[in-house]
Amino acid sequence: MKTTHVHCGYLPLVDCAPLIIAKELKFAAQEGLDLTLVKQPSWSALRDMLAFGQIEFAHMLSPMPVAMSLGLGGMASDIDVLMVLSINGTIIGVSDDLNRRMEATGWANTLDDPSATSQAILATDKKPLRIGVPFPFSMHRMLLETWLSHSPEFVADRIEIVTVPPPKMADAVQSGELDMFCVGEPWGSVAVQQSNATLILPGSKIWEFSPEKVLGVRNKWAAQNPKRCHAMIRAIYKAASWLDQPENAPLAVEILARSQHLDLPDHAIDPALSGQFITRLGQTPQQIDRFLSFSKGAANFPWRSQASWIADVLSRWHGLDRDRSRQIAQACFRSDIYRDALTPIGADLPGASQKVEGTMEVPTAVASTMGEMILGPDRFFNGAVFDFDGAEPVK
Repeated sequence: MKTTHVHCGYLPLVDCAPLIIAKELKFAAQEGLDLTLVKQPSWSALRDMLAFGQIEFAHMLSPMPVAMSLGLGGMASDIDVLMVLSINGTIIGVSDDLNRRMEATGWANTLDDPSATSQAILATDKKPLRIGVPFPFSMHRMLLETWLSHSPEFVADRIEIVTVPPPKMADAVQSGELDMFCVGEPWGSVAVQQSNATLILPGSKIWEFSPEKVLGVRNKWAAQNPKRCHAMIRAIYKAASWLDQPENAPLAVEILARSQHLDLPDHAIDPALSGQFITRLGQTPQQIDRFLSFSKGAANFPWRSQASWIADVLSRWHGLDRDRSRQIAQACFRSDIYRDALTPIGADLPGASQKVEGTMEVPTAVASTMGEMILGPDRFFNGAVFDFDGAEPVK
């Protein structure tokens, strides 16, 4: 088979696994792609490489393509989302000092109580709280602000959110630059191991089905290269399905740990895939169910309702017209290309491209092409429901 060379940029996070597995286990080669993975030091560096055409595909934070298409962040470019690469996978942690202050309020770390945890954070006398996120246009920041601002004790000047590249997060905690962070694995576990941080809440407890990373591509390039886009989607779809099989986790950890990929020890990578987290040095691991998903529950489908939720947050932050932002965001999430790529291989696809977010408390059967699709749970921590046709998220 004749192969076509393509480049894909990524950051060294566990949720880049579908890309690495697609290359290492030959799913890309089976689709006729000679895939080169290009490691990047920061999200801004990756953004620029994609915008300037130095790479064809990119592992991106889900809000990045929407922000770029809206002209935010100094790098306006029409970017499409071909598929979602991962669901959830973020973790919130605090410094040793903030952990002790929280415990002094009577708080106990159960990893599953967003309301009590935010109240404990805001009840401390630490002012302002300096919180690290990997990028301004990130699900990390969106989840954090949605969660903390819901607390009755929240006042805007209590927190200061700063950008710290994921591999630098542990050092920033250790040096005292950060009181708190929200980051993708393995960097939360690294902060526990290297900086005496304490993990307090997974992002999945704020939104149970939040799109974390996506596969981004320039809009014009996608229009000019549909076959390459289809091949890449199929390769990653197969890799994601492989990753969500529990028996494959040990081999996945071994592959990700290699020097050309994450270059980290197995014990730093394993928690994201196993759900077994050491929240603080010296403690026994705790199980976090559904911490990170690559395939299950139509995880890869680019829901335009998710794009609308992202657009609403960005429009509030930057004073943009909400309806126009939603229109641009929905155009970014290319469920049409995703369907064209996977229909020929008999993949089970949703009957619609949008859904009401936050309504499913349990796994729920929905209409699909094969009649076998189970979605959810997808609840927000405060019981909010986001209807992409409605005026605002409602309780």
